[in-house]
Amino acid sequence: MPAKKSVNLEKALAELEQLVEEMEQGNLSLEESLKRFEKGIALTSDCQQALHKAELKVQELIEKNGQLLEKDFEVDQ
Repeated sequence: MPAKKSVNLEKALAELEQLVEEMEQGNLSLEESLKRFEKGIALTSDCQQALHKAELKVQELIEKNGQLLEKDFEVDQ
């Protein structure tokens, strides 16, 4: 089984946005809508895996003396 290539998160999210816009316009056939939906599901899965790997890397980086220093994550608004 070949190794899965790494995901460019920003590119995948942009592609997802484009797929959603195309589907929301309502001009696609059922077959084309299903193809885009299937592609969107695959992109979503890839993004989730990339985010999970990033989370694991962050945990690894903040680990100190064998113990994880848990900190609240704050989002700038």
